[in-house]
Amino acid sequence: MSKTTIAIIAAVSAASGAALTASMYSTQTEKKVKAVASATQVSATSTTSVPAPAPQARPLPPSSPIPPVDPAGLFQYGFPGPVADLATRQALISSYDRRLRNPSWVAEHITPGSLASSNGDRKNSVFVEDPSVPEKFRGKLKDYFRSGYDRGHQVPAADAKWSQEAMNDTFFLTNMCPQVGEGFNRDYWAHFEDFCRRLTARYPSVRIVTGPLYLPKRGDDGKWRVSYEMIGNPPNIAVPTHFYKVIFAEDGTVGGQVAIGAFVLPNAVIPNEKPLTDFEVPVEAVERASGLEFATKLPVQRRKRLCADTVCALIIKEYADRQKTFAAGDRKVAAPTRTSPRNAVAASNL
Repeated sequence: MSKTTIAIIAAVSAASGAALTASMYSTQTEKKVKAVASATQVSATSTTSVPAPAPQARPLPPSSPIPPVDPAGLFQYGFPGPVADLATRQALISSYDRRLRNPSWVAEHITPGSLASSNGDRKNSVFVEDPSVPEKFRGKLKDYFRSGYDRGHQVPAADAKWSQEAMNDTFFLTNMCPQVGEGFNRDYWAHFEDFCRRLTARYPSVRIVTGPLYLPKRGDDGKWRVSYEMIGNPPNIAVPTHFYKVIFAEDGTVGGQVAIGAFVLPNAVIPNEKPLTDFEVPVEAVERASGLEFATKLPVQRRKRLCADTVCALIIKEYADRQKTFAAGDRKVAAPTRTSPRNAVAASNL
């Protein structure tokens, strides 16, 4: 008889035996249950109870040995960090990166009402170092001197005209990053900021998070590297390679829909004719690049894509014209002198 045949017979025998044993125990159990039920009916008034079996004591896990070292003892001298200097002000909330001397993010909130007020004057505001940041980690005014870069607002002063104090809040250097001036900060970036303000014509509440990025670039050898300039003497402030904005356009109702748009722009000259949608990216792309998270508490069913819900395009005005309009406190939109290919549509929708 082969081993295979033996194995089959053993398996069948075992199965038959198991079935027979189960049948016997099942019959015995039924008899016991009936007997107990009968006894209960006869002596229903009896107070005698059968003691429950004592629970089996579980074996204790082996005790961990006491470690011979104490790494946490370092904290008696102080916590190394990193520390994010969080500033909560009327016009904005900012989180400051001490290593790069730039904000990690700056958050603001604009509404039709906030933009309609003109109680602040830019001429009365001055750039100032932030005293809430330890001196050795601060960005300094002198760092920007002859650097070739603008002190670029992350929350623009034009978004905080509703009070002089609010406008002053936007001039702390913790709200600044080195930005290319002509062709970016004074042009395309400014038009982008204007686009954000124009969203309040459609959405009653708009929240914006802005900040710098330091993105890798592929070299001639095919390898990716992160490289950025430093300004100051000694070098103190990092020059971002890119900037992002994440926009939350709310419909004004509790638990309502939120149109989200995320954009990443290079810190470089950008032609005004460049469509804004060329810089639209998924929110997750900004999160991966920045190490931040923006919408973890916003359910997917409440989200809409901003550029699918409205036209994402710029209306271009010359820098000199914008400065005159801003100084006069006039929110009326001047006729655009140049437009991107989509601006004719944008003007009718925003």
